Amino acid sequence: MLHTDEIISTIRMLHDEHLDVRAVTLALNINDCAAPTVDLMCRKVYHKITEQARNLVSICDAIGGKYGIPVINKRIAVSPASILLAAHTSSAALQLAKTLDDAAHECRVDFVGGFSALVHKGISKGDQVVLDSLPEVLSRTERVCASVNVASRKAGINMDAVLQLGHILPKIARATGEQRGFGCAKLVVFANIPEDNPFMAGAYMGIGEPEATVNIGVSGPGVIGSALKRRIASTTKKLTLNDLAEEIKITSFRVTRVGELIGREVAEKLGVGFGIVDLSLAPTPTVGDSIGEILQTLGIKKIGSPGSTAAVAMLNDAVKKGGLFASSSVGGLSGAFIPVSEDATLAAAVRDGHLVLEKLEAMTSVCSVGLDMIMIPGDTSPETIAGIIADEMAIGVINNKTTAVRLIPVPDAKAGDWVDFGGLFGSSPVLEVRNVDGSKDFVNFAGRIPAPLQSLTN
Repeated sequence: MLHTDEIISTIRMLHDEHLDVRAVTLALNINDCAAPTVDLMCRKVYHKITEQARNLVSICDAIGGKYGIPVINKRIAVSPASILLAAHTSSAALQLAKTLDDAAHECRVDFVGGFSALVHKGISKGDQVVLDSLPEVLSRTERVCASVNVASRKAGINMDAVLQLGHILPKIARATGEQRGFGCAKLVVFANIPEDNPFMAGAYMGIGEPEATVNIGVSGPGVIGSALKRRIASTTKKLTLNDLAEEIKITSFRVTRVGELIGREVAEKLGVGFGIVDLSLAPTPTVGDSIGEILQTLGIKKIGSPGSTAAVAMLNDAVKKGGLFASSSVGGLSGAFIPVSEDATLAAAVRDGHLVLEKLEAMTSVCSVGLDMIMIPGDTSPETIAGIIADEMAIGVINNKTTAVRLIPVPDAKAGDWVDFGGLFGSSPVLEVRNVDGSKDFVNFAGRIPAPLQSLTN
C-alpha cells in the first residue's frame, strides 16, 4: 500500500539530488495491425499509437508538476516489428519504421522502441527483414530504436546472428557518418532480453505482456551518491561496506516508492494497466549524477583499478534488494548501468587510461546490463565486433542475467579520439580494441553455441 505522505517527504528530502523519473514508457501491442498490404498495416499502426499515446506527454508533465519531480523522457515501446514484417520485404520495414517515427513525433515522445527481432534460437523471415533493414532504418529515422536478442539461457548463443551484427554495425555507423556513427547508439544487442524494459534503446513490448501497459524507469545515482556522502560525513565510528550497502538499499527503497506512485497515476490517467518500476541507476553526463562518482565515494579512486568489479557488484545487489522490498512490481533491468559516454566520471577514467575494454567487460558480469555506449575505432573488423558481442552474450547466458552491447564503431576515429554526441548520450574517448582479429576463425565457424547445462531446469 502506498502512503502519499511518505512519498512526498522523500521527494522533499531528495529534491536537489538529481532524483527524477528517467522514463515513462507506454508499451503497446501492435500485432493486431497486421495487414496484407504495407499501406494498410502502417495506417493501422499510426492510428493505434496516436490514439493510445496522444496524451502521454501532457499527463506525465502534469503529474511531474504535481509532485515536483520531473519526468525526463516519455517513450513508446511496441511489440516486435519482426512479427508484422514476416510477410513483407525490407522496403516495408523502412515504411513501417517511418510510420513509427511519425507517430512518435505526433505524440511528442522522445523515442519509440520495438523495431526488434528475437533470434536467440534462429532467424525467421521477419527477423531477417529487420536485420537487413537496420542500416537504412536507423539512418533515416530520428526516434526509432532497435533491439536484437541473440542469446538466452535456454537457447544458447546464435552465432549466425552475432556474425551478421558484426557486419551490420559498421554499416549503420557509415550510414550515420555525419553524426559520428550515432545510429549505432539506437541499437542494442541482448542476451535474455526483458519483456518490460522501459529504457531505450532496448525497450520493446514482449509477447507475454498485456495489450497496453505503463512501465517506469526511475534513476537516482545522484540521490544514492549524496546519501552515501552524508552517511560517511555524519558518522564518527568506523563504517564497513556492509553499512554502506545498507544505506544504498534504504535509499533505493525510497526511490522505488516514488516511481511506483507516479507510474500508477500515469497509468490511471491513460486508462491502461500499470506494469513495472525499473530501478536502474542510469547516469547522465551531469556532474553529481554518476555511477562513477558512487564508486569513488565507495573508495575506488581510480575506476578500473582492482576492487572496481566488487564495488559494482555490491552496488547492484543493494539496489535490487531495496527496490524489490519497496514494490511487488519491480521489473525491467533494475540495477546499475555503466554506459561510458553517458557518465562523465567513467568517460574520464577511460581518458586517463584507468578503465579499459577488458575491465569494463569484467564489470558487466555483475552490473545491470553490459558494454553500453562504448566508442571503438571505426576500422574495427566485423569479426572482432562479433567477438566482443559474443563474449558479452556468454556472460549473460552462463550467469542467467540480462547482458547487452551498444557499440559505436566511430567512422575514421582511432583510439583516444574524443567523440561528443551531446545531451543525455554524452561524450567519451574511443576505446582501444586489443588483439584485433585474434578470434576471426572462431567467429566464422558461426552456427550456435549450445545452451549451458544449467539451462536444464525443467
